[in-house]
Amino acid sequence: MAMRIVAESARLLGARRLIPIASAHIDGALYHGDSGTLFAERLVAGGGRVGVRATLNVGALDLTGCAHVRLKEPQRGMARRMMEAYRALGCEQSWTCAPYQAGHRPAKGTDVAWGESNAVVFCNSVLGARTNRYGDFLDIACAIAARAPDYGLHRLENRKARLIFDVSGLSAAFLAAETAWPVLGSLYGREVGDAIGVVTGIPPHPGEDALKAFGAAAASSGAVGLFHIAGVTPEAPDLDSALGGAAPETTIRVTPEMAEAARARLSTAEKPEAIHAVAIGSPHLSLAEFETLERLVAGRRLGVPLYACTGRHVLPGLERDGRRKALEACGVVVVADTCVVVTPIMPDRINGVLMTNSGKFAHYAPGNTGYSVLYGSLADCVESAVAGKPVFARLG
Repeated sequence: MAMRIVAESARLLGARRLIPIASAHIDGALYHGDSGTLFAERLVAGGGRVGVRATLNVGALDLTGCAHVRLKEPQRGMARRMMEAYRALGCEQSWTCAPYQAGHRPAKGTDVAWGESNAVVFCNSVLGARTNRYGDFLDIACAIAARAPDYGLHRLENRKARLIFDVSGLSAAFLAAETAWPVLGSLYGREVGDAIGVVTGIPPHPGEDALKAFGAAAASSGAVGLFHIAGVTPEAPDLDSALGGAAPETTIRVTPEMAEAARARLSTAEKPEAIHAVAIGSPHLSLAEFETLERLVAGRRLGVPLYACTGRHVLPGLERDGRRKALEACGVVVVADTCVVVTPIMPDRINGVLMTNSGKFAHYAPGNTGYSVLYGSLADCVESAVAGKPVFARLG
């Protein structure tokens, strides 16, 4: 059954052959309706087992017990059945949208079949492995068949940059700020769509968390599956390598005005007098990001809940020396296995305002939660959570 799905997908996509894959990351285990659960259970009933390493993206429940998910029956039971079915198929119980920070890091040049937009773009761009943006159910079919259609970003000729996204006109202070990466990612996705581009004008390697934030925002605002940064990402040791020796079709020169407009678009709340929640961790927070959060909170009591979404792989380090308990005592709500945008955790609220430092949360939260969004840095988010109203502590 899985092979038929993969083979028919290949035919529809115009792929002439199937290729072996080394791993998969499964996005299809998030409950959106009973059909998804029944599909997974049919695979289990037929004796299906993944033929390659397969990690799981977020589910609809926090199985660690960190946060209270308000999903009601019968949906709650169906979501649990779905998560159990994927476990029975042999998938790893990772339940994170950042599997690359949980030890799942395929080697450069490796073909894989990953779902979840931010994971796909990180896999291609930062790790240099090769995957398309695999949709729900095709991802698990590829994992069981251990094969994927040979098309798109699996093929080297389709991974070359066609355009330049030049940020050299922006100030060094802006590029050094945490807020720059979701803003630039959002602008990049909006400008390039699904084209392959190379970013120039970036200072030395900004770090994985910055690249994670850029890729997540780009994959949300556009259909980005791969970006290059000259001198940083694996296939772009220099500009010429990223372009494959060809001339760019176009060059997008980013101005401070373009960056400011992109930042403004991340906020949908218009000059709110109060905020009702803060949410961070889309993609899931790393332990290093929690350390920054701890320094900013500094033991203060928050005036509104701050939801910190992460993967269960981070919890052991966070629970060492009572760190998680100390954060929770301040009003931080740790959410594992899922996030507040894909399942009901935050209270329903009319005219609620959610503050975030995540470009991906900013993109999806209004439609998925009903809250309008205010975008700011992590420091802004913490200071606003303490005050219960917008406070912009550090402009960047």
